[in-house]
Amino acid sequence: MSVFDAGTIEARWKRAEAALAATGATVLVGAGTPVGKPGGLDQAYPFLPHPQYYWLTGERRSGGVLAWEPGAGWTHFVRPVTADERLWEGDPVAPAGEDVAKLPEWLKARAGRTIAAAGSPVKGVSGDEAASAAVREALDDARRPKDAAEMALLARAVAATAAGFARARAALRPGLTERELQIEIEAAMFRAGAGETGYGTIVGAGDHTAVLHFEPGPRRIAADDLVLIDAGGAISGYTADVTRTLPASGRFSPEQQAIFDAVDAARAEGIRRCAPGTEWHDVHRAAAVVLASGLRDAGILRGSPEGLAESGAVALFFPHGIGHMVGLGVRDVGGRAPGREEGRFCCGARVRVDMPVREGFLMTIEPGIYFVPAILDDAGKRAQHRDAVDWDGLARWRRVGGVRLEDNVLVTAKGPRVITSEIP
Repeated sequence: MSVFDAGTIEARWKRAEAALAATGATVLVGAGTPVGKPGGLDQAYPFLPHPQYYWLTGERRSGGVLAWEPGAGWTHFVRPVTADERLWEGDPVAPAGEDVAKLPEWLKARAGRTIAAAGSPVKGVSGDEAASAAVREALDDARRPKDAAEMALLARAVAATAAGFARARAALRPGLTERELQIEIEAAMFRAGAGETGYGTIVGAGDHTAVLHFEPGPRRIAADDLVLIDAGGAISGYTADVTRTLPASGRFSPEQQAIFDAVDAARAEGIRRCAPGTEWHDVHRAAAVVLASGLRDAGILRGSPEGLAESGAVALFFPHGIGHMVGLGVRDVGGRAPGREEGRFCCGARVRVDMPVREGFLMTIEPGIYFVPAILDDAGKRAQHRDAVDWDGLARWRRVGGVRLEDNVLVTAKGPRVITSEIP
């Protein structure tokens, strides 16, 4: 049964058709097949349909193929329910459509036409390379703006995430382990309606806050630690992505407060810049300048904030991009505008999105300042930025570890809307 109603699917098909018509190709969008676990015999990892297929159908069943051809429209080929599925899984429901076994015959009748392959690979089909690339980009572009049905799911995901963070604040105390806090957060999200986590929950204490994707472990939280929590509850594949950094004792040290304030100011500036037509690299640059200003005021960096951002000196402490698209998965769509080189840097960091944002884009704004030994002890970086950093005065700041703050922001014509604002 589709997660989305027929009207939503019809509207998406129309939006996709407008993008696909220019390609002139017959398009196949595969759902994908389960991936078996090594040595697991008949066991497989939980199946996730390809996002392009899922967005176009609302179906999470494996083995399906959605086809489109100019002038004829859409045909959905689906995998029928088998006797084994009924034995082991109860009575799953297959979506309405043609038996996928008929797909080879359908393709044979269209021999000689240009076939474009999108979604997951379809067995026995190798699409035209250029046409397939054009179709994949067209579908990604069509689904970048969020529709009302997606935002409704995301509102529920945010509510579940908010419950997790509320529980984190109530449970956080010195002596608790990172893993114990993770369990409290995830249990609260599940009780509040989340069906899954959108990604591996990050809980890091002390110097673990400087590890960008830290996996929580048995370390006990000390009274003077910061605790960085990056978590998101997900519903039907749609996830929130939120980070908060909290003092275990309930109060920041002066150094922790200075870093927190700089990050919070950059968060506010990044959100303010989320307007239709704004280049995402410019959002990153604006946040980087604010962070550089805070680091200069703390005596860590030397020079003008603009110069420290453009030289990449700020990336010693802010080594990642300001954010990414979020929604259908924690890394939703993303990409770059046509004609741009992949992996362009901005202010010393590789930024995941390289295009102007449009109305309906849902973006994360997640500035951070981190004191990462692998970066700060790198001889080459020290030489490159020898005059921009008070290297001798870093010792007292390293104890901070890292601070990151992250919200999810919907770009609208009336201004940015922070859909995670209910999480303090």
